[in-house]
Amino acid sequence: MDKNLEDIATKRSRKLWMAAIKLPMYSVSVVPIATGTAIAYHQSHEIDWGIFSTFLLSAILVLVWENLCNDVFDSETGIDVNKAHSVVNLTGRKHLVFMIANICLILGIGGVLAISWLQQDAIVVSLVAIACLFGYIYQAPPFRLGYQGWGEILCFFAFGPIGVTAAYYSQTQTFDYACITAALIVGIITSLILFCSHFNQVADDIAAGKRSPVVKLGTKRAADLLPWLCSLIYAIATFAIIAQLFPIWTASIFISLPITWHLCSFIRNNHDRADLLLNYRFIAVALHFVIGTALSISLALA
Repeated sequence: MDKNLEDIATKRSRKLWMAAIKLPMYSVSVVPIATGTAIAYHQSHEIDWGIFSTFLLSAILVLVWENLCNDVFDSETGIDVNKAHSVVNLTGRKHLVFMIANICLILGIGGVLAISWLQQDAIVVSLVAIACLFGYIYQAPPFRLGYQGWGEILCFFAFGPIGVTAAYYSQTQTFDYACITAALIVGIITSLILFCSHFNQVADDIAAGKRSPVVKLGTKRAADLLPWLCSLIYAIATFAIIAQLFPIWTASIFISLPITWHLCSFIRNNHDRADLLLNYRFIAVALHFVIGTALSISLALA
């Protein structure tokens, strides 16, 4: 009997740690770097693999910093009191988690700084520093702009216009309209993950004083807004193809339509059922991954 209870506890702990690590979420850091690099390759037919791999690893480390800090700062407001898979709740060692987070940030910024030093150009490290600043004011005191409903906007700029453009610039040392257009798509699909994650935690957000867009709009109006946000992605891609900013092959992002339909219809039909929407942010992660992958591959291979 004791052995069975021990096995159950071990399995539960393993599941909680997998949820805390959020491995699928790290596509959020991969897609901007891959997309910006793919556009550069589409135009120049060259990739500096050293810069690409350094930037990719640095982006992952910065996202680890942001995720761990989010758990640390949320533990101070009480919003994560019911979040069993918070790293702080799992370890009970907030200061250690915060220290590890800052080490990841230093290493991530160090990698990007190395790229700028090699190129004798401060643009890339400056863009990443701005993205990190957005990540800080999103979650950290005294700003906590995420609690005021600005999280999706900060996320859009950090991972879209800043992230994609920084990756593109690291390969080309120039700016380009096609890059900016792709950055808009990546920014929107990234913000959708954060937007969808609010539906299952409305009660906790209200209790902690967090005014997320879903809290402000109400779950019904927020669910009605979701299809319009998704449609904007395909509208931008269609415009870019017509304007010849993107090759025709980037229409491959439309293979994601079934995922979009499933996400929007399920949330619309269950917008007030927090128990059913607990893991639906991972459907948004899948949408992000499929669109980002299709966009990057089609640009690289066209």
